[in-house]
Amino acid sequence: MAAPASEQLGLYISIPFCRSKCTYCNFASGVYPASEQARYIQRLIDEMRGARKWSKNLRAYLPARVDTIYLGGGTPSLLEPNLIRQLFAAIGAEFSVESDAEITVECAPGQLADSTLEALALAGVNRVSLGVQSFIDREAHQSGRLHSRAIVLDDLNRLRAAGIANLNIDLIAGLAGQTFVSWQESVATLIDSGVPHASIYMLEVDDESRLGRELLAGGVRYHAGLVPSDDTIARMYESAIESLAGAGLPQYEISNFARPGYESRHNLRYWQRRPYLGLGLDASSMLRESKGSENHAQPGYILRFTTTDDLKAYLEGPQPPETAWLSPDRQHEEAWFVGLRLNQGVLVSALRREFGNQLVARALEVIALLTGRGLLAFDGETARLTAQGRLLSNDVFQEFLESAAPHPTLTAR
Repeated sequence: MAAPASEQLGLYISIPFCRSKCTYCNFASGVYPASEQARYIQRLIDEMRGARKWSKNLRAYLPARVDTIYLGGGTPSLLEPNLIRQLFAAIGAEFSVESDAEITVECAPGQLADSTLEALALAGVNRVSLGVQSFIDREAHQSGRLHSRAIVLDDLNRLRAAGIANLNIDLIAGLAGQTFVSWQESVATLIDSGVPHASIYMLEVDDESRLGRELLAGGVRYHAGLVPSDDTIARMYESAIESLAGAGLPQYEISNFARPGYESRHNLRYWQRRPYLGLGLDASSMLRESKGSENHAQPGYILRFTTTDDLKAYLEGPQPPETAWLSPDRQHEEAWFVGLRLNQGVLVSALRREFGNQLVARALEVIALLTGRGLLAFDGETARLTAQGRLLSNDVFQEFLESAAPHPTLTAR
């Protein structure tokens, strides 16, 4: 019998190795020597083995039962089969994995060897996310991807033949050289592929990626001059919502679409604020305070911590992670900006039960303001982003942060 949701944990495992670095990528990943993989996996296993003692010392509760596992990166499918076996053996030794656990691995099309696919299937992987980004070969190559449309479709067939049918495809709206017509072709190809889940992202412009830095600087490297306008990107996103809904993949979160029953259980735990442990480079975690802890004058704090994003430092041995205890005030803010990402919205009565009337009363003032601007819809019980609100979601979330009453600085440990 599965444990209650409050007693279950999600594992996120960061695998930072890539065959090439995409122009738009702002993750802690890179092209590292293959010889580092074995060192990295052993370091990751050591970190996993020490997690229970470390969390106990901090008086944070680490559930023993795991119902979702997610290997992201980077390109986890680049791992050698023996390293995959070592990693999953360690997971099984340290945690009790539910029999129906969702186990996801991110893969780059064309970078999944037969031996690796066999190792993943034997390890219990039952969900794969393919970073396609575009089905137009020219667009994919200009972004640093190494695959073609034919390779993607072949990989889908290979995954299904291996018994992995729960498949996701990522697409990015706003790639250099992309047009509205080519975007519609990519979406149509995704639909025709029959995958039950899709993730649609709008290109983010920031100084953490090569393409973003070039765009902000007004340069033309990495084809920055060919990036579509913000208005065009918004149209692409809106058209994808309509097309996917018509094909039986309704939107359930700002960037995610699925056939009923195929929503990403692991990602849902982030938006529902359920516990997760991140292992590996630049991985984040959220654990609740142990019952009976005397860390704080009032109960209900949660611990957030993040590992280093420096691979050399990570491989050298245990590094003190960046830790912070979040008060109920801060959690209330977070409940709004993660909860509103979901199409089902935020249930006000649930937050009243969790946080009390005073905090929610302040949030209702923000709701009234944003409803007047057409960014939220509110029926007196549930608040949801409107179509316009999804396009301006960061602005919406910022309103909840700015409206919060002053609170103490996070307690660092």
